[in-house]
Amino acid sequence: MSAKLSVIFYIVLCLEIGIFLTVLPWWPQGMWGISDWGNNYFLLYAARQTGIQGLQAVVGSGWVRGAVSGVGLLNLAIAFWEIFNFKRTVAALQSQTNDATRSADHLSDNERRDDRANNS
Repeated sequence: MSAKLSVIFYIVLCLEIGIFLTVLPWWPQGMWGISDWGNNYFLLYAARQTGIQGLQAVVGSGWVRGAVSGVGLLNLAIAFWEIFNFKRTVAALQSQTNDATRSADHLSDNERRDDRANNS
């Protein structure tokens, strides 16, 4: 059950990040109170604090917007791949968890493996 929930949360996270990064750089100014991608307070503050005056122009360029949108599309592709391979991913997570619990050797708290051989 936890493997299924983990995969579902991962898919939702990839979808949200993908949609956000794909759409936000191209969002028109003033829609729903969001300012322009290259003209916002935090970017202006960062440019003034670092002393890099061209930072605002670089972030506002189409190259950076395209790169950010590309990362968003990559996240969407990962989410859809996980959706189509959901059962295989869950089975891999469950088998990995089962292997880890089977291989755990439970020893008492005060005893090591070589204690019996040396102290007997």
